[in-house]
Amino acid sequence: MPIVVVLDRLVLLLMLAALAAILTAAMVLQVAFGEIPCPLCLLQRVAMLGCCFGLVRQLRAEESQRGAGLGLVFALLLLVISARQTLLDIVPRPGHSYVGQAVFGMHMPVWSVVIAVALLAGFATRFALFGAPRAAAETAGSAMRRSARGLEIYVVFICAINFVAVVLQCGFGECHTFGYRLL
Repeated sequence: MPIVVVLDRLVLLLMLAALAAILTAAMVLQVAFGEIPCPLCLLQRVAMLGCCFGLVRQLRAEESQRGAGLGLVFALLLLVISARQTLLDIVPRPGHSYVGQAVFGMHMPVWSVVIAVALLAGFATRFALFGAPRAAAETAGSAMRRSARGLEIYVVFICAINFVAVVLQCGFGECHTFGYRLL
């Protein structure tokens, strides 16, 4: 398999692993430390999961860039949602401060802006370096293919856990900023 194709797949795999780690950390903070996410934080998780599924689709399809396009759309959605929330909370008002504690000095909405910009930069760099898709030889037994499949299963698992957590938190109706059903 050409080195360019291997590097392209490696970049996609690293982006997916980073997002899976971020979503895992968010769930650990929620469950272990009682950091109940607000509705906009939940939307940010949905956008990150959308990026994950775009990356999964791109890892599976070697002849199209639709997966990368889907990931880009969700990265833009993440940027819009997180920038809105950051601007809403930029000046804390009495009774309305950032939800949750800061991680390395930044709250989740600000981190989401950083994550969205990093995703957009990652996709742009990938397109600049590797260009159009290339047909690659079948690599069904390769370590990279197995790693990708394992990560895909893990992302589906994280998505299912997030879905269950949201149903427990909000029920089947709208999720408001008041009256949470705490886990």
